[in-house]
Amino acid sequence: MWPMVELQTIEVSGSRRSMGESLGESLRATIKGLLERRRGSAAQYLAEREVDVELVALGADCLDVLRGWDSAGYDEHLGVAAGADVDAALLYAMVNLTDIRDLACVPAQTDAEGCTAAMVPAVKSNTGGPLAGQTWDLVAGDVESIVAVHRTPDEGPRTWAVTVAGGPTLMGMNEFGLAVGTTNIKVAGARVGVGYMSLLHKAVHLGDRREASECIVQAPRIAAHTYWFADATGVLELECDAMACTRREGFDATLVRTNHCLADGRDDAEVPGESSIARFARAQQWGERDMVSVDDIRGLFADRSDGVYSINRRHDDGEPTATNACVIADPLGRVLHACRGEADQGCWVELAF
Repeated sequence: MWPMVELQTIEVSGSRRSMGESLGESLRATIKGLLERRRGSAAQYLAEREVDVELVALGADCLDVLRGWDSAGYDEHLGVAAGADVDAALLYAMVNLTDIRDLACVPAQTDAEGCTAAMVPAVKSNTGGPLAGQTWDLVAGDVESIVAVHRTPDEGPRTWAVTVAGGPTLMGMNEFGLAVGTTNIKVAGARVGVGYMSLLHKAVHLGDRREASECIVQAPRIAAHTYWFADATGVLELECDAMACTRREGFDATLVRTNHCLADGRDDAEVPGESSIARFARAQQWGERDMVSVDDIRGLFADRSDGVYSINRRHDDGEPTATNACVIADPLGRVLHACRGEADQGCWVELAF
């Protein structure tokens, strides 16, 4: 069984470039370990699909798009790469690996990776405001690279991000109570564009859920993802491919999401995996309850009812994918509850403002 793990927290401040350099320097060894591990994983992924593509070259192309779309995010990324003494294109390709792989090839075979998210409207929450959260499940070894970063920029709001070392925002919240997150889906039609972590990083610096969601709707996205947004007044979700998005908001029931398409007219590029189907059914059943608490969502993320197809994807299951982090956002309280590793194995902390 994976031992109880603590979530490392780091604080940086200043210009976007200087914050990046500080992060890169403080996490240099962890970043280099992540790049080595992910590069090996990506090579195996492409070899199994008989695809010969240079992912770093794709990363460079996409990084160039980021420069024109979000110059501040681009400067911060260059700072991280310089501080960690790694190639900026390699870093961009590896932290946005799910997108870059989809750009290289959307596989015909089923992919077992993926996360579980829940969005609870205020009428179903015991906090008086909405709640939202997710597990983040990917390559099991990435748990070693999970960190929480508190940024205090010279311009813009303070933010918390739970992410991989060297990456921008994967799941996060700003001082206004705007929270963001994502799950992965696979849809044909990827293009050179901005990686999903960079999309979330720009969005989390905005004022509310509608502004943040519109940022992603208008963005030159590389590939398909779903994105959730929550603030003190509500929650909404986008199901996006590279070219179009479907919005869900104004709902009175709890919404849940795993890793297959739900919107009419959008088709998965692969047959949805047994894991995604089982996790979605379990989460839907859980979502029928009233007056959901933060502890209830922790319970959902710790659920082991379906063995290796459970929402709680354990590192000792022997599967290539495991839960590397969990977050639960309380926008009204402006608190992000987070843990590294599985919900029942990680030490939960409150990341507050």
